Amino acid sequence: MLNLERYDRQIKLQGFGIEAQKKLVSAKVLVIGAGGLGCPVLQYLTASGVGNIGIVDDDQVSLSNLHRQILYNSYDIGKLKIEAAFERLNAMNPEVKFSMIPERIATKNAVKIISDYDIIIDCTDNFPTRYLLDDVCRILQKPLIFGAIYQYEGQVAVFNVKNEEASTTHYRHLFPEPPGPGEVPDCNDAGVLGVLPGVIGTIQAAEAIKLITGIGEPLINKLMTINILNYQTAVFEIPSMNLTDKNIPSSVEEFENMNYQLHCGIEYDGIKNISPSEFKKTAQLHDTVIIDVREPDENPKLDLPYISIPLYQLKENLSQIHNRNITVVCQSGKRSITAAKILQEILGPKYKISHLEGGINHLNKKINEQD
Repeated sequence: MLNLERYDRQIKLQGFGIEAQKKLVSAKVLVIGAGGLGCPVLQYLTASGVGNIGIVDDDQVSLSNLHRQILYNSYDIGKLKIEAAFERLNAMNPEVKFSMIPERIATKNAVKIISDYDIIIDCTDNFPTRYLLDDVCRILQKPLIFGAIYQYEGQVAVFNVKNEEASTTHYRHLFPEPPGPGEVPDCNDAGVLGVLPGVIGTIQAAEAIKLITGIGEPLINKLMTINILNYQTAVFEIPSMNLTDKNIPSSVEEFENMNYQLHCGIEYDGIKNISPSEFKKTAQLHDTVIIDVREPDENPKLDLPYISIPLYQLKENLSQIHNRNITVVCQSGKRSITAAKILQEILGPKYKISHLEGGINHLNKKINEQD
């Protein structure tokens, strides 16, 4: 039974009423990512009375999350985010049914997970997942609410929903080609003001409520940008065009055979992405050298033997490399994959080249979790 008192203030809104509230209660919304954007999205959807909310995230709470991921506190460090999120959200509104999915969204599980929901909200922070979600939502014909943040600026758009002219746009209309590795730093490298994901995530939640209830004008085929430093805000029309790239999947089968790491230049044929656990083993192999392509003043330092060659000096310092097995590292994994590609092109197939996926940030995070 609908709890009228809980939702009294929004039911009283002109143009909203009891019918809009019933639509919220019947809706099924999937939030992918329970981090900076996901936290405010989840809080406001829960409070507004969306009846069924799915949460996809396989990450754990860490100390560096807490300045912006406001569902969590210091006692949650080390917990799965979906477990900590459920505790807060269920206490906020026990009338909502939550489905907790402790997985990373991927081609092997995306169709199964997404098929059950009416609206998908992208609260992720990397290009491979954004293109993955764009493609699968287009194929399954699911509305996709996109959000992104960078330092002091944020973006929101609504994809895969027809406007009055029956025109539909997708993330690929906004960014037809993925940027190269290192071209767009994430918050691990560039930082982010803690309140910014709160602003952008709240707008994403508002867009979901508008789509579900039919109120207002959602950002269909539009991109909204906001700069939190000066509140410069703009809304742009996203041009619709035919997606003719042969690398874009058009069916579930093609989607499930897609390699988005390769598509976005985060993985290359012949270059191995190694995990933190593999990195420790690799460093001990015979004829192996570790090359750190960060700037010399970047911290923390590696606690094992390595050669420091900043990325921009790599080509001029190849004479320092005498080993056949080469593992490249940087802070977040973006510069290292670029460096690995350079080494592969110059040194050829006689050398075995790998890079530390997620960089030293990921390595130290895993170490802290073990401690």
